[in-house]
Amino acid sequence: MIRKAVIPAAGLGTRLLPATKETPKEMLPLFSRSRRGAVLKPLLQIIYEQLYAAGIREFCIITGRTKRAVEDHFTPDENYINFLLKKNKSEQAEELEKFYRKLENSTVMWVNQPKPKGLGDAVNQARSFTGSEAFIVHAGDTYIHSSRGESEIIKRLIEVSEKLQADASFLTKEVKDPRRYGVAETLSLKENGVYKVVRVEEKPEIPKSNLAIVPVYVFKPTIYRALEEIDVGKGGETQLTDAIQKLIEWNKNVYTMKLDKERYLDIGKAENYLEALTLTFKNSAR
Repeated sequence: MIRKAVIPAAGLGTRLLPATKETPKEMLPLFSRSRRGAVLKPLLQIIYEQLYAAGIREFCIITGRTKRAVEDHFTPDENYINFLLKKNKSEQAEELEKFYRKLENSTVMWVNQPKPKGLGDAVNQARSFTGSEAFIVHAGDTYIHSSRGESEIIKRLIEVSEKLQADASFLTKEVKDPRRYGVAETLSLKENGVYKVVRVEEKPEIPKSNLAIVPVYVFKPTIYRALEEIDVGKGGETQLTDAIQKLIEWNKNVYTMKLDKERYLDIGKAENYLEALTLTFKNSAR
């Protein structure tokens, strides 16, 4: 069973400036359902709670030098709970206490990525944390909405990876313009919604498919050896997509689970953030 999660959250969020000058994009709020109705939670907390609901209890969050707000939010603050109770804000206190109880049942490790050198470099920073175990990677700026429950998607991906003994498995989604994404080419259907991957490419000028890679992955430690073998890729960054391609060239097992009716949003663009806010508000208000 996968026990460890790596959450890269060191991106600069320049497309959302000036809002992200001091507030990391991963800390921008989305709506979530609670007993008292719709509440606002940072995206990173929502991702953490989805992974927690999928059974993960060990977390490595990759941050940068401007991300102090992330560590502060994930540090239980009993004084603030007492302050809320004194102000008769018992429902708000209860919401925070539920989050803190999950943190108390988790191990959270922080790793600083000095410079934003790409998702591949961010994953490589977690090498000592994951050790010889398989692990899940969930980008800190990615929101997936599913009527079945987001944690169910995570559980399913883990199950697929374990069943097929994959060195790498990840989510994909059909998109209209795949040139802005890592793109996967698939060969054959293994089972319901799961495909063998024969090639991946980061932001191709002429995409060979419309399957965009959604940055939620399960890896065996062989990904680190692949990261050692690749050169700096597009954008002058270490591309995780290039390392997955190296695994394919080594004839390793690489699979993708294609999302169907689920929504995938990269909360790095203003229009995507607005769409995620609208979507989560409608869902939390039901």
